[in-house]
Amino acid sequence: MDVETQISAVRLLGTARDPVVSLIDQRLLPSRTVWLATSDGEVVARAITDMVVRGAPAIGITAAYGLVVAMAGIHWPPESTASDDEGERFQAWHRRFAQTRPTAVNLFWALDRMAACYGRVDGGPEAKLAALRSEAIAIHDEDRAYCASMAHHGAALLPETGGILTHCNTGALATGGVGTALGVFRAALQAGKQLHLFADETRPFLQGARLTAWECVQDGLPATLICDNMAASLMREGKIAAAIVGSDRIARNGDVCNKIGTYNVAVLCKHHGIPFYVAAPTSTVDLSCPDGSAIPIEQRSPREVTHVGGWAPEELLASLAVAPESVKALNPAFDVTPAALVTAIVTELGVARLPYADDLIAMVAAAEARRQR
Repeated sequence: MDVETQISAVRLLGTARDPVVSLIDQRLLPSRTVWLATSDGEVVARAITDMVVRGAPAIGITAAYGLVVAMAGIHWPPESTASDDEGERFQAWHRRFAQTRPTAVNLFWALDRMAACYGRVDGGPEAKLAALRSEAIAIHDEDRAYCASMAHHGAALLPETGGILTHCNTGALATGGVGTALGVFRAALQAGKQLHLFADETRPFLQGARLTAWECVQDGLPATLICDNMAASLMREGKIAAAIVGSDRIARNGDVCNKIGTYNVAVLCKHHGIPFYVAAPTSTVDLSCPDGSAIPIEQRSPREVTHVGGWAPEELLASLAVAPESVKALNPAFDVTPAALVTAIVTELGVARLPYADDLIAMVAAAEARRQR
């Protein structure tokens, strides 16, 4: 039986000639559910950078749809020189979307697929636009299927009873389907396992508090929100049976880059003898990165650390300062968990285990072969 959710974060609407990208503005959740609908490629690009949409698979899908509306529109990306050449126009937009988020490798995977699609079409602008639209929809459909498959493979790893710890948001808001780590949890519940989710709040952007908790409430999943610094105490008390997270980029050796604070969770799991799982599609595996030290880590505004709320521009004045205005603050968006701390990596093609390189290389090759058929 398929795992289901009523939540969808990214949509492509409109006609082939007049496409519209529609996104839930995740900066405003959970207080308001607002959809941003646009036919302007630059607005889509800014939506990725500004965290209107986030989560590696959802970022890739949004960038693909963004290229569709950009090529259908009349605008040029900022700092580009107008030209009548359709190929130059595509390359300019491709570069613009590649600048939006440096860490999430799904972004570049999706953009490369769109570029390959554009290059294959031997026809005029309308033929190329139709092909780009079909490819973007295929990327979205594939991610939906990947999530369902990951949910099936990962559910078997979770215990029959107990608490499951997760970090950040890895559900329908972050993907094109039911989610990665949260999708696994959903599938385990559907299989009859008696589990309870403990969701880290995930400072500083509060994706766990605002987004994972919202998804759990929307779909009636058993969950409790905790502060990030509560996890160790819950583990010591025996309330956590396993931890599962997503990823924004996985290196060839199995080092996992995910939302800042994930490394903390993995270290705590190691100390307490708790399995630490990662769920991510093969599109998140970057074989060009030999290990985690080669993964670029996005540095975001210190204001996200020194203030709470006000992440949407129109709400900046409503943000609450939780630190002195003059204090310096670090805000790396991600950290890297060494492969040695990861019990298993779940992809749409199955479960990879230490040493990870052989399994990950084979899975990426198999995924590409499937796509070529």
